[in-house]
Amino acid sequence: MKKIVAVALAALPVISSAGVAYSADMVRRDRVPVYQESDQRGGVRIGYLDCSIGGGVGYVLGSAKEADCVFTSTIGSEPLDRYSGVVRKMGVDLGFTTRSRLIWAVFAPTAGYHHGSLGGLYQGATAEATLGAGIGANILVGGTSGSIHLQTVSVTGQLGLNLAATGTSVTLTPEG
Repeated sequence: MKKIVAVALAALPVISSAGVAYSADMVRRDRVPVYQESDQRGGVRIGYLDCSIGGGVGYVLGSAKEADCVFTSTIGSEPLDRYSGVVRKMGVDLGFTTRSRLIWAVFAPTAGYHHGSLGGLYQGATAEATLGAGIGANILVGGTSGSIHLQTVSVTGQLGLNLAATGTSVTLTPEG
């Protein structure tokens, strides 16, 4: 009988510490709001930037197209900020597009945002293929020296007949 009581008392700290670890884990999960998604760099997804890019012709050496962009927060559905810009491509850019749409996720260290925070120059590379409807991928970095940044990889959808593999720059200027 003494051995059974001794084994039960010896197992008590193991059982109680497992319960404490489980309850601490549960409290930690409840602290992160549902609407925030973390980035690999430790940022919080605060919204997205949706750009409508004008159509145009791509020449062998490149192209330049105007862009109208709107930043929308993940918390509300109302647009918070508008940007005008230019998308420049240098490299193999053959064909034409009637219109394009580019969407970027926007990250910040906290859930805050200030007017004009996304303005600046973003540079990188683009690959696109369009036959009627097409898609493209962009790898762009840059912007202001602030802590708010755009997701490095973005996706473009477009209409037209185009093939591009270019170095790309996007300049965003806050409106208003």
